[in-house]
Amino acid sequence: QVQLVESGGGLVQAGASLRLSCAFSGRTFSSYAMGWFRQAPGKEREFVAALNYYMNTNYADSIKGRFTISRDNAKNMVYLQMNSLKPEDTAVYYCAAGTSTRAVVRGTGNYWGQGTQVTVSS
Repeated sequence: QVQLVESGGGLVQAGASLRLSCAFSGRTFSSYAMGWFRQAPGKEREFVAALNYYMNTNYADSIKGRFTISRDNAKNMVYLQMNSLKPEDTAVYYCAAGTSTRAVVRGTGNYWGQGTQVTVSS
Protein backbone atom coordinates (compact mmCIF):
# COMPACT_ATOMS: atom_id res chain seq x y z
CA GLN A 1 0.00 0.00 0.00
CA VAL A 2 1.34 3.40 -0.97
CA GLN A 3 1.76 5.88 1.85
CA LEU A 4 2.30 9.58 1.33
CA VAL A 5 3.27 12.08 4.01
CA GLU A 6 3.36 15.80 3.24
CA SER A 7 5.26 18.48 5.12
CA GLY A 8 6.38 22.06 4.69
CA GLY A 9 3.15 24.01 4.87
CA GLY A 10 2.75 27.15 6.93
CA LEU A 11 1.68 30.77 7.15
CA VAL A 12 3.50 33.23 4.91
CA GLN A 13 2.97 36.68 3.50
CA ALA A 14 2.10 37.35 -0.11
CA GLY A 15 5.18 37.23 -2.32
CA ALA A 16 6.97 34.70 -0.15
CA SER A 17 8.09 31.20 -1.06
CA LEU A 18 7.47 27.77 0.43
CA ARG A 19 8.63 24.29 -0.47
CA LEU A 20 6.32 21.38 0.19
CA SER A 21 7.71 17.88 0.53
CA CYS A 22 6.06 14.49 0.18
CA ALA A 23 7.61 11.25 1.36
CA PHE A 24 6.56 8.14 -0.59
CA SER A 25 6.70 4.61 0.81
CA GLY A 26 5.15 1.20 0.42
CA ARG A 27 5.74 0.54 -3.27
CA THR A 28 8.35 1.11 -5.97
CA PHE A 29 8.59 4.87 -6.37
CA SER A 30 9.72 4.71 -9.98
CA SER A 31 6.47 2.99 -10.95
CA TYR A 32 4.36 6.02 -10.00
CA ALA A 33 3.66 9.41 -11.37
CA MET A 34 3.39 12.00 -8.63
CA GLY A 35 1.40 15.14 -8.25
CA TRP A 36 0.02 17.90 -6.08
CA PHE A 37 -3.55 19.02 -5.62
CA ARG A 38 -5.05 21.69 -3.42
CA GLN A 39 -8.40 22.41 -1.83
CA ALA A 40 -9.42 25.85 -0.65
CA PRO A 41 -12.25 26.35 1.85
CA GLY A 42 -15.61 25.86 0.20
CA LYS A 43 -14.08 24.74 -3.08
CA GLU A 44 -13.42 21.43 -4.77
CA ARG A 45 -9.99 19.88 -4.81
CA GLU A 46 -8.08 21.03 -7.88
CA PHE A 47 -5.03 19.81 -9.77
CA VAL A 48 -1.82 21.78 -9.32
CA ALA A 49 1.09 19.87 -10.85
CA ALA A 50 2.28 16.41 -11.83
CA LEU A 51 5.35 14.68 -13.13
CA ASN A 52 6.35 11.15 -14.03
CA TYR A 53 9.53 9.16 -13.47
CA TYR A 54 11.03 10.69 -16.61
CA MET A 55 10.46 14.22 -15.26
CA ASN A 56 7.76 15.10 -17.76
CA THR A 57 5.67 17.77 -16.05
CA ASN A 58 2.14 19.06 -16.22
CA TYR A 59 0.95 22.26 -14.51
CA ALA A 60 -2.32 24.01 -13.88
CA ASP A 61 -2.54 27.34 -15.69
CA SER A 62 -3.13 29.21 -12.45
CA ILE A 63 0.33 28.41 -11.09
CA LYS A 64 2.50 28.17 -14.19
CA GLY A 65 5.70 30.14 -13.83
CA ARG A 66 5.39 30.31 -10.03
CA PHE A 67 5.35 26.67 -8.89
CA THR A 68 7.79 23.90 -9.77
CA ILE A 69 7.30 20.22 -9.12
CA SER A 70 10.30 17.93 -8.78
CA ARG A 71 11.17 14.49 -7.50
CA ASP A 72 14.21 12.78 -6.07
CA ASN A 73 14.00 9.17 -7.17
CA ALA A 74 16.85 8.16 -4.88
CA LYS A 75 15.05 9.48 -1.80
CA ASN A 76 11.47 8.64 -2.78
CA MET A 77 10.52 12.29 -2.39
CA VAL A 78 8.48 14.74 -4.40
CA TYR A 79 8.55 18.49 -3.91
CA LEU A 80 6.51 21.53 -4.80
CA GLN A 81 8.48 24.77 -4.85
CA MET A 82 6.03 27.66 -4.58
CA ASN A 83 7.23 31.16 -5.35
CA SER A 84 5.47 34.52 -5.47
CA LEU A 85 2.66 33.18 -3.35
CA LYS A 86 -0.71 34.89 -3.48
CA PRO A 87 -3.60 34.88 -0.99
CA GLU A 88 -5.59 32.82 -3.49
CA ASP A 89 -3.01 30.05 -3.12
CA THR A 90 -4.30 29.47 0.41
CA ALA A 91 -5.46 25.86 0.61
CA VAL A 92 -4.72 22.42 1.94
CA TYR A 93 -2.18 20.88 -0.39
CA TYR A 94 -2.30 17.15 -1.06
CA CYS A 95 0.33 14.86 -2.49
CA ALA A 96 -0.92 12.24 -4.94
CA ALA A 97 0.51 9.11 -6.54
CA GLY A 98 -0.91 7.37 -9.58
CA THR A 99 -0.06 4.86 -12.25
CA SER A 100 0.40 7.52 -14.93
CA THR A 101 0.54 11.29 -15.30
CA ARG A 102 -2.89 11.18 -16.91
CA ALA A 103 -4.30 9.29 -13.94
CA VAL A 104 -2.76 11.73 -11.49
CA VAL A 105 -4.07 14.77 -13.36
CA ARG A 106 -7.56 13.28 -13.49
CA GLY A 107 -7.41 12.63 -9.77
CA THR A 108 -8.96 9.19 -10.15
CA GLY A 109 -7.55 6.10 -8.53
CA ASN A 110 -4.80 8.07 -6.85
CA TYR A 111 -3.24 7.47 -3.51
CA TRP A 112 -3.45 10.59 -1.32
CA GLY A 113 -1.57 12.08 1.57
CA GLN A 114 -3.24 13.69 4.54
CA GLY A 115 -2.58 17.23 3.35
CA THR A 116 -0.61 20.21 4.60
CA GLN A 117 -2.05 23.68 5.14
CA VAL A 118 -0.67 26.65 3.26
CA THR A 119 -1.95 30.07 4.26
CA VAL A 120 -0.90 33.22 2.43
CA SER A 121 -1.73 36.53 4.06
CA SER A 122 -2.12 39.76 2.12
